[in-house]
Amino acid sequence: MNADPSTRQPFFYDITLRDGNQALRKPWNTREKKVVFQRLLELGVQGVEVGFSGASEMDFEACAALAEIAPPAVVISGLARAVERDIQKVADAIAAAPRQRIHTFIAMSPFNMAHVLRKKPEDVAKIAVEAVTRAAALMKPRGGEVQFSAEHFGDCRENLPWVIETFLRVVEAGATIINLPNTVERARPFAFVDMVRQVVAAMPAHVTVAVHCHNDLGMGTATTVESYFAGARQLEVSINGLGERAGNTNLFEVAVALHNCDVAIPLDMTRIYPTAIEVSEMSGVPIHEKAPLIGADAMAHRSGIHQDGVAKTKDMEKGAYRPIHPSLIGREGAERLGFTSQSGKTAVYEILTGAGWPITIEEAIELQPRLKALSESRGELPVDVMVQEYRDHVNHVPGPFQFLKMDRLENGGGVEKFSLRFIHDGKEVEEIGEGDGPIDACLNALKKRGVQVELVHYEQHALAEERDGAAAEAMTVIRLRQPGESDSVICRGIDTDTRRANVRAIFNGLNRLATKTS
Repeated sequence: MNADPSTRQPFFYDITLRDGNQALRKPWNTREKKVVFQRLLELGVQGVEVGFSGASEMDFEACAALAEIAPPAVVISGLARAVERDIQKVADAIAAAPRQRIHTFIAMSPFNMAHVLRKKPEDVAKIAVEAVTRAAALMKPRGGEVQFSAEHFGDCRENLPWVIETFLRVVEAGATIINLPNTVERARPFAFVDMVRQVVAAMPAHVTVAVHCHNDLGMGTATTVESYFAGARQLEVSINGLGERAGNTNLFEVAVALHNCDVAIPLDMTRIYPTAIEVSEMSGVPIHEKAPLIGADAMAHRSGIHQDGVAKTKDMEKGAYRPIHPSLIGREGAERLGFTSQSGKTAVYEILTGAGWPITIEEAIELQPRLKALSESRGELPVDVMVQEYRDHVNHVPGPFQFLKMDRLENGGGVEKFSLRFIHDGKEVEEIGEGDGPIDACLNALKKRGVQVELVHYEQHALAEERDGAAAEAMTVIRLRQPGESDSVICRGIDTDTRRANVRAIFNGLNRLATKTS
């Protein structure tokens, strides 16, 4: 067989409805199976193992119902033990499917033959050949296929030559897919992949070699991916890795890993994330927050060094600290920064900017120690807490000046007049200022107290519409400097009244200048 991956498109054979379903605390009914089946079709898998029709009448009916709605291009398969009753049940259940397959199996490891089946190898081989012969007789008139699995193939290293010999016999009997299950993951991927490579080399060119890897040691994805590069074409996988014990190989991880290796993937990968969430809810099996690709934390960054790299590459396809662009799997906007005691100025800037709050790197540097101290006792800070700290930081700058009140007086000759009350060096004072507007009038009132500053920059914009019963707010952003100085300070003022926002910004600026010169 040709093991060159460039000549073999991977065949994704999904086992969620069989292996995944049988491991659920509450297996799905026919209606639920139809929903999952539809999601598999939307993903674009080429084959679906719809169930174990001999397990129960409910499973038989579900298999039959899915076969009736199967599209022409998708292989519909059912699992059967190597016994006549099971094989016939599958044939009956999937009879309506345009493309049919019977998947029969028997254990072939020395341990299982001796202690579970309690049969001699020659008897097991005979059962396997007879089962495939029977299945082929049912499938051939329908243009269907037969798949044979050596259960516990991963434990067959010591009798591998006999296993391969038996495979050749079942191929002669009519099997065109030989499946190699790592039924219980016990060793490193290389050990299993080496066995796969030997089987691939021994099979006729028309035979498809498949792998079915469990995840007992957490290496199911690695074993499946490397088996593909060793010559296996059919990859047996499940949504979210559902399956017995620690589960089966995760469909999504394999698809993305192969995609990243420049293998053409015949799936709509934008369906990955929404499918993962829906199936998790339906199965009652939560997605771990650290689950690759689909976990809540899979695209989250909390380290300051990582956050800096993320911010610098956020618009790039590759990204400094992520395996893919989130949009590849339908997770637009999933990459996020979380602020903890390990985070730096970049996180402050990116999180607050992303939340719609204008902030400069200069202000982020100032705010970071305050947030870090808070995080040391509270852990990761919610965005609303960071926003409130930011508001307090920019709108209540401590210092010798404190704005109290401003009243507009009668105008005269096109000049606006305001009464300004404030505290300066601990004393409450009131001054009248005139000017072209509230900012000019405020600065003129301050001059009467001997306080002179220059306005370098001014802008004002709305923060948000009215919400939760609170009035909409305005933010004034200005830069002030001491007369004759080149350096300026940025200062902000927030208020529901635009004029007061202007004056608050000036007083915050005065305190920043006072702190700077003290």
